[in-house]
This record gives sequence, structure tokens and C-alpha cells, in this order.
Amino acid sequence: MTADLGAMAPKPMKRIGTIDRPLTHDPRNQAPMTIPTREPVGSATPDVTIIGANDSRQNRTREMQLIPEALARAHMHDRLRESAAERQAVRLITARRMQRRAERASMRARRALAMAVMH
Repeated sequence: MTADLGAMAPKPMKRIGTIDRPLTHDPRNQAPMTIPTREPVGSATPDVTIIGANDSRQNRTREMQLIPEALARAHMHDRLRESAAERQAVRLITARRMQRRAERASMRARRALAMAVMH
């Protein structure tokens, strides 16, 4: 009579695997991947409908394929900016060196003129 009180008999627990230790290594016996019903925050397309779901997934995979290209472009932009800054620093150092050289030449000329006037 206790079985009629609404208490269900416990089911045997189905053993599930984890990513590190799957239940089976045979792909045919593994559970199929579940597709989330809601898109993650910050996905490529914020409004996903059932009609455009395949298009949005293709768009995301296209964006994923273009990530290395965008990364390479960003690296090239950084390298170009660094090289421009390096060239500017070299020009500044060269200009200061030439200015000191010109100042020394000017001092030599003044001393030579002073010596000529005194004698």
C-alpha cells in the first residue's frame, strides 16, 4: 500500500561521462551535441530566429575564420606604429647630435674671431 502514496521507485542512475573521461571513446555511442536554445551574450548576431539560425552560424564561422587575419592586421598595425616611433626617435637623436656639432662649430668660429680681433 505504500507504493500508492505517490512516491516513485528510484531509477538506476545512468552513468554519464565527462570531457576528460568520456563514457565511451566510440563517437557512434556518444551522446549527440546539444545546441543551446539561446545564443550566448556577445555573439555575432544578437537576434537569432529559427529561419536565420543556419545563416547566423555560417556568419559566425566565417567571422571565426577571419579572426587570424584580423589579428595579423592588428599586429601589423602595431609593428608599423612602433617602427614609425623608432624612426622618429632616430631622427630626434640625429637632430640633437647635429645641433651639438653646429654649436661646437659656432663656438670655434667665435673663438677664432676673438683671437683674430685681439691680435
